[in-house]
Amino acid sequence: MTAAESTEYRVAHLQERLATQEVAELGVRAEICGGTVVLTGTVPTSRCREDILRIAREELAGVRVDSALTLADASAPDHSEELA
Repeated sequence: MTAAESTEYRVAHLQERLATQEVAELGVRAEICGGTVVLTGTVPTSRCREDILRIAREELAGVRVDSALTLADASAPDHSEELA
């Protein structure tokens, strides 16, 4: 198995773990860009983002991981919405 194949396998395992275990997060994607794995998606809390990054570091030890995860805005709107 080549290094690239190994990384692809590890990323697939990460995706499965994120979807089925601790965080049960289906909205996070892990993509390989060069030698870096980039995590994208929207998560509900900063705690969830931290958990995802921790899991990614565990699964992808030795591989560079960049986060482009964003937090969902759960605050109340500051004005009413006008409908036409």
